[in-house]
Amino acid sequence: MATSVACQSDSCPNGNPPSRLECPTCNKIGIKGSFFCGQECFKGAWKKHKILHDLAKPGTLPTNSGDTFNPWINFNFTGSLRPLYPLSPTREVPALIPRPDYATDGIPKMEMRRMGQPPRILGSAEQEKMRTVCKLGREILDIAAAAIRPGITTDEIDEIVHKATIERNAYPSPLNYRNFPKSVCTSVNEVICHGIPDQRKLQEGDIVNLDISLYHDGVHGDLNETYPVGEIDEESKKLIRTTREALDAAIAICKPGALFRDIGKVIEPIARTNGCAVVRTYTGHGINDLFHCSPNIPHYAKNKAVGTMKPGMCFTIEPMINLGHNWGDIHWPDNWTATTVDGKRSAQFEDTLLITETGVEILTKGQK
Repeated sequence: MATSVACQSDSCPNGNPPSRLECPTCNKIGIKGSFFCGQECFKGAWKKHKILHDLAKPGTLPTNSGDTFNPWINFNFTGSLRPLYPLSPTREVPALIPRPDYATDGIPKMEMRRMGQPPRILGSAEQEKMRTVCKLGREILDIAAAAIRPGITTDEIDEIVHKATIERNAYPSPLNYRNFPKSVCTSVNEVICHGIPDQRKLQEGDIVNLDISLYHDGVHGDLNETYPVGEIDEESKKLIRTTREALDAAIAICKPGALFRDIGKVIEPIARTNGCAVVRTYTGHGINDLFHCSPNIPHYAKNKAVGTMKPGMCFTIEPMINLGHNWGDIHWPDNWTATTVDGKRSAQFEDTLLITETGVEILTKGQK
């Protein structure tokens, strides 16, 4: 899962930074992820934002047919994908499974407390914990990926992920993180990241990213991959190949002494050569006992990331790459689902990495 939700104001004077001021009305009525960077941005966006509250009032949600509906029929979607509500009830996690500090109220308190601190160097015991949680994450991703087929809903995939996670005595890290309502992010076609599993069935020719994160024995693991649904077109195949190639090339430069800012310098030329653009809003991140922490890792060239890789550092690289030359994104009214601005497809791959004395260890590595 990529780092924080950006401020939702269309006219944010601060450049839409990661934000934690949540609209209290949205939280109360169940609209997830409405965050702003401050009171001024919240007030400035109010006239447009309060439309969401009206849409969510009982009896006002428009229906398409039967018991499912698109909750935002007047929203200007950029592509052909549409949400299909209602969302299924929140899935339960057994009480005996240890959980992160945000599991109850949605607020990652330790993340906020330690924000701005330098990357942690993990000792041997914590490194072993990271190896274990990432191995479990790979198992869960492979189980979920095996279920991908035309006709399955993303909500059914969420159920598979949830069950596989708790069977491993782990907590699904996305669940209630900043009020995210599900246990996995499922991003289809033009969705860049943070897609919320719903009642829509995957269709032949779709592509879907499954972003798996879990909390086990006091640490988090994080990985994702993009998959074809049945037979896909050549352009989508090229997009998936390009994104995987970009991640592999970035991992190849990781070692003690390498600069975090150079990761984007490797990724962007691969994307551009293949007629694609690198998303700038979301980044890779440190991961350990916190879901998201320093270092911050942009995936585009000429970024200003600070820091040098050192043995014992653990972090993700997770490039999001769009077809075409537009790297921008736009959020659906759920304030989580980020899509391309032109409706073209996007793909992502992510691994959790550990810097060793001699190079890098891919903790979430799959079978080639």
